Amino acid sequence: MLTDAQIRKAKAAKKPYKLTDGAGLHLYVTPAGGKLWRLRYEFERKEKLLSIGPYSVVGLADAREAATNAKRLLREGRDPAVEKRLRRLGVITGGRTTFEAIAREWHELNKGHWVEVHANDVLHSLERDVFPDLGATPIKDITPINVLSVLRKIEDRSAVETARRIRQRMSAVFVYAIASGRAETDPAAIVQKAMKPVKTGRQPAITDLEQARQILRRADATPASPVTKLALRLLALTSLRPGTLITTPWTELDVLDLEVPVWQVPATRMKLRLQYKDDERRDHLVPLSTHAIDVIQALRKLTGRTPYLFPNQRHAHRPASENAIGYLLNRAGYHHRHVPHGWRATFSTIMNEQFKHDRHIIDLMLAHVPKDRVEGVYNRAEHLERRIELAQAWSDLIMIDQMPIEDLISLRRRPAFRVATTAKI
Repeated sequence: MLTDAQIRKAKAAKKPYKLTDGAGLHLYVTPAGGKLWRLRYEFERKEKLLSIGPYSVVGLADAREAATNAKRLLREGRDPAVEKRLRRLGVITGGRTTFEAIAREWHELNKGHWVEVHANDVLHSLERDVFPDLGATPIKDITPINVLSVLRKIEDRSAVETARRIRQRMSAVFVYAIASGRAETDPAAIVQKAMKPVKTGRQPAITDLEQARQILRRADATPASPVTKLALRLLALTSLRPGTLITTPWTELDVLDLEVPVWQVPATRMKLRLQYKDDERRDHLVPLSTHAIDVIQALRKLTGRTPYLFPNQRHAHRPASENAIGYLLNRAGYHHRHVPHGWRATFSTIMNEQFKHDRHIIDLMLAHVPKDRVEGVYNRAEHLERRIELAQAWSDLIMIDQMPIEDLISLRRRPAFRVATTAKI
């Protein structure tokens, strides 16, 4: 453990260094001679740093007391850095509290009931679109005009649905503030009728078989990373949701039985209610066709040393964004015509036309559970043999006249795409 004498004698060096006091607490000495107390800790499996203050203001005993208090918060399941920020933002003047302070408090209260991805999205959307304009404003002082001004900025970038989601989240914050005695009205509810209308309808999807084949041909001929092209191909072959596919870790496919190749996607990664995320019976089984196996084997050569099938180009320890597939489709000429999620509609439409008596099984392949099904009854392997047959049948249909994988991988740049002659079955 450190002593005051050691700290006083510490001199600046060319590079910053640490003097450790133990249990994560350390003094960070900068090249300029600054001495800053910091606490290294872990919260939700992520390593974080809490800045406690400079040694000139915070003595050794005070730093240790601050570290002890931070660890008490951790035992209570609270993030010391977030609590510090809330204290700083939540300075009450005349009974008024800032919108950001209450919003973060509301988020902390509710995030345990949400899937992690959704919880992160909620907070990020507020940080990006609301806090810069209204975060420091006392919540009682926010008017409907202030709220509408924030939402108009979002609508003006053609994100009408996002604006509506953020309005709902702002409204929830105001309702929470009213319930806790820190606000009297919900201005986000008042502006609802003043927002731009949302154009309802399904996501763009091509449902003609030959045109669907053409999507892959055009994408393969468009300059892009081979990994992104393989992601698009595997998405078309499996009809998984894009977010589920793009975040696939190699560990899920390391146990694949090539004689009966069925990919088991854990319920934790599926689009399910939170209470079902830990239910292994709701793991989704994806039969893999011979073409899908070829894609996976090609990917293993390209990305097999990374944690994910589709790693982020800048940070290989993270998965890529599903936007990469969407951008490829846009560059191939399918903007507003076919989106990554559209492959599910493509598969459903074509396969229901080809195999009219297998409608229920096709729904199972899309992880759709009939609404009349008792919630507790779920058999993930139901009709698995027939699902394997249908997966291969779909693959054989969609992959007619497609570019061989070895050519796709070796392709770097090609001239502008020319529309090929229509292939016949």
